[in-house]
Amino acid sequence: MFKLIPKNVEKMTINYSPNFNLKKRDKKKIKYLILHYTGMKNDKLAIKKLVNFNSNVSCHYYITKSGKLVQMVPDLYIAWHAGKSYWKKDKLLNSNSIGIEISNPGHEHGYKKFSNNQIKCLIKLLNSLIKKYKIDKKNILGHSDVAPLRKLDPGENFPWNKLFKNKIGIWHNIKLKDLKKNREKKIEINLARFIFYLNKIGYSVQHSNSKELIKIIKVFQMRFRPDLIDGKLDLECYLIAKSLYKLN
Repeated sequence: MFKLIPKNVEKMTINYSPNFNLKKRDKKKIKYLILHYTGMKNDKLAIKKLVNFNSNVSCHYYITKSGKLVQMVPDLYIAWHAGKSYWKKDKLLNSNSIGIEISNPGHEHGYKKFSNNQIKCLIKLLNSLIKKYKIDKKNILGHSDVAPLRKLDPGENFPWNKLFKNKIGIWHNIKLKDLKKNREKKIEINLARFIFYLNKIGYSVQHSNSKELIKIIKVFQMRFRPDLIDGKLDLECYLIAKSLYKLN
């Protein structure tokens, strides 16, 4: 039997989804924690979709609008949450990740800030999973990180910096005042070097497709420069990418 309730998570309910691979995976294969928003108007609709056999989607954990935790697929089974995805040399990340859905209507239904109760629940859950599966801090990702041409979640309202202050995930090490003076600065920037930094961080970026590059820059900004998302490469974005590259 697997242990249902992660350590440091006080209460959790069970509402299993049928959408997972039947073969159990080795604990050592769990490498990534991938965060999503539901993109649904309310909890009822989101959970209905996640437990619907015909939807072909699921997650391991669901955090409700009020910050309650629901387990939907046990950790050692592959849930269907990431789809076509990649990070560094890994592809199709369902096989080696745990997916966490956080209730939020998303960009299509009136995107909102995540509540304090949701983030408190998430931090407890992440701390437990990080310890249990020895997750590298660089492998705590958003759905948009691993599928930047398709997805926007968890979006610019997600408090990545707050997670970092709780020793979860990564953040750049440049002071805010030093960043803002380089915002929208019109100077010649080495685009090839910026793409090199993004690829080393984990994003898959090609030189040839400018429309795709704009999407990936927006996703990068949502995570690391959420107060200005314009898809344009300025010196501020370049310096953030360089700082994160040095963490790898």
